Amino acid sequence: MHRILAAILVAASSASAAQTREGPISSAPSPSVGLSLDQAVAAAGGSAPAADAASASINAAQAARDVAGLRPNPSFQGQVENVAGSGPYRGLRSAETTVGVSIPIELGGKRSARVAVAGAQVSRAQLQAAITAANIRVQVTQIYVEAVAAERRLATARDQARIAAEVLRGAGVRVRAGRASPLEQQRADVARINADANVERLTRLADAARTNLARRIGRPIDGALDTGSLDRLPAATFGPVAPSKAEGTLALAAADADLAIADAGIRLARANRAPDINIGPALRRLEATNDTAAVLAISIPIPVFNNGRAAVAQATAEWTRAEAVRRVTALDVEQAITDAEAEAANAATSARAASGPALAAAQEAARIARIGYREGKFGQLDLLDAERTLAETRAAAIDALANYQNARARLERLTAPAPDQQGIDR
Repeated sequence: MHRILAAILVAASSASAAQTREGPISSAPSPSVGLSLDQAVAAAGGSAPAADAASASINAAQAARDVAGLRPNPSFQGQVENVAGSGPYRGLRSAETTVGVSIPIELGGKRSARVAVAGAQVSRAQLQAAITAANIRVQVTQIYVEAVAAERRLATARDQARIAAEVLRGAGVRVRAGRASPLEQQRADVARINADANVERLTRLADAARTNLARRIGRPIDGALDTGSLDRLPAATFGPVAPSKAEGTLALAAADADLAIADAGIRLARANRAPDINIGPALRRLEATNDTAAVLAISIPIPVFNNGRAAVAQATAEWTRAEAVRRVTALDVEQAITDAEAEAANAATSARAASGPALAAAQEAARIARIGYREGKFGQLDLLDAERTLAETRAAAIDALANYQNARARLERLTAPAPDQQGIDR
C-alpha cells in the first residue's frame, strides 16, 4: 500500500510544480539545495503514521471484501434418540443415532450484495489514502515554508546586526573626532544590542523549524533548504475568474464513495429479505436392527416478525442522508475553493508589493541614509529610522511570501484531483 501512497504523492508534487510554472519566478533556487520541498513531501509520505494508518485501512477493506465473498460454513449435526427410557427403550437397545451436516444455501443474491458493499468500502479506503497524502503534503509544505522563512528572517537579522555594528563603529569615530555627542554612540550601541538579541531569538526559531521539519520527514536534514521556493510567485492576472467547480476533487469523490456505499447497502438490505434454506443430509443407524437409513431435512425460516422492511427503510434513509451530504459537500467545496483562490490571489498581490517596489524603496532609503550619515548630512535618528523601516519591510516581505505559499498549498489541497481508481491495483 505504500506504493499507492507514494504514487499519489508524486502525482501531487507534479501537479504542484505545474501550477508553480504558470507564473514567473522572481528568484532562482539555491544551487546547493540539500532538501527540496518535493523531496520533503516524498520522505514524509513514507514515514508518516497517517500514511501507515491509511495503508492499514486499505488492507482491512480488501480483507473484508474477501470475507464478504465467502460462502457460509456448513454445520455438523449429531443426534441420539430413544435412549434412557422405559421398557424396550431402556438403555441403548432401541437407540437411533443420526449424524449429518447442515448446509445453508443463500438466496436473493446476498453474497454478491455483500461483495458490492465491501468493494465500495475498498474504494472509499483508497480515496481516504489519497486524502491523507494530500493532507501530508499541506502539512509538510507549511512546515517547509516556515523553515525557509525562519532561515530568511535569520539571514535578514544577521545583516541588520552587521549594519548595526558598522553604525556603532561609525558613531564611535564621530564621537572621538568631536563631531557628535556621546549620546549618538549610546543610541547605536542600544541598536546593536537589540539587533544581536534579535539574531539570537531568530536562531532558536530557525533551529526549531528545522527540527520540526526533520521530525516530520523522519530523518536529519543535510544541506540547505530551497530558499528560492519562497520567492516563486504567479503572474498577475486581471479580469473575471471562472466559477470554481467541485467536480473531480477529493472531497466530492469521498462524498460520492459514501453515496456508493449507501446504494450498495440498499441492495444488501433487499437481498437479506429473501429467506435462506438449510439442507441437512444425514445417516441414521437403528440399534435394534443394526440398519442404516438416509435422512434429509430442509428448514426455511418464516419471516413473520422480521421481514426485512425495516432494514430496507434504514438503508434507504442512509442513502438519502449520503445524497444530501454530497450536495452540501459540493456547495462547501466550491465556496472553499472560491475563498482560497481569493486568499491566494490577495496574498500574491501583497507578496509582489512587499518584496518588490516597497522593499526596493526601503533599501534605497537606507542606503542613502547610510551615505548621508557618514558624510554628516543626515542625523543618527534619520539613519536609525531608515534602518528600522528597512528591517520591518524585509520582515513584512518574508511574511507576505510565506503567506502566499501557504495559501497556495491550501488551494492545491482543495483542488487536488481524485485518483483514477481503475488504475489502482486492488
